[in-house]
Amino acid sequence: MSQVVFAAKKRTNAGSAASRQMRRSGRVPAVIYGHSGEAIAIDLDAAEFVAGIKGISESTIVKVAIDGQARDAFVKDTQRNILDGQILHVDFYEVEGNTVLRARVPLLIQGNPIGVRDGGVLETPLRDIEVECLPKDLPERIKVDISNLRTNQSIHARDLVLGDGVRLLSGADRVVALVKFAKEEVSAPATEEEATPAPGAAAAPVAGAAPGGSGKE
Repeated sequence: MSQVVFAAKKRTNAGSAASRQMRRSGRVPAVIYGHSGEAIAIDLDAAEFVAGIKGISESTIVKVAIDGQARDAFVKDTQRNILDGQILHVDFYEVEGNTVLRARVPLLIQGNPIGVRDGGVLETPLRDIEVECLPKDLPERIKVDISNLRTNQSIHARDLVLGDGVRLLSGADRVVALVKFAKEEVSAPATEEEATPAPGAAAAPVAGAAPGGSGKE
């Protein structure tokens, strides 16, 4: 997959009014944050950004070309209008090629486990893991093949194939996927109506009571 490139411009106008005007003209206000704490206010073409972010994850490194000067960065946050889905603001986080970074990488679960075909139930409690590596070694996603997973078997974070130069930061014993035995159906307890005898129905005899009498001699 080729690297996504966003053409951007530095912006000097700040404030809500300027941002609204920008969105009406088809642009999106954004900020790119650097390691030193530097924050550069920019704006992007809205249509280009929407098309570019399809299929990328939080760990995908994109290129932001600010007035022709390219910077590698993550798309860290995208704010949208909850009513119409319009993108309101974007935060980028710049990465440096020779600086080790930490990032969360999504897991891509693949396959139909043997245990599920045998009647087991698949659980995938972990959606992503945290890793540490250089930007060039950072995977966009990590594939997890669960095809050979049998009932009562599991895959842990330590079992994942991360690639050269990538170090796992998430707990090694965290469960990525497991197949459990299907729970047996339990009979529902009797309701109060079922437990109460209908009017006129004979009550069960009490142990020790004389049949047909009051118990008095």
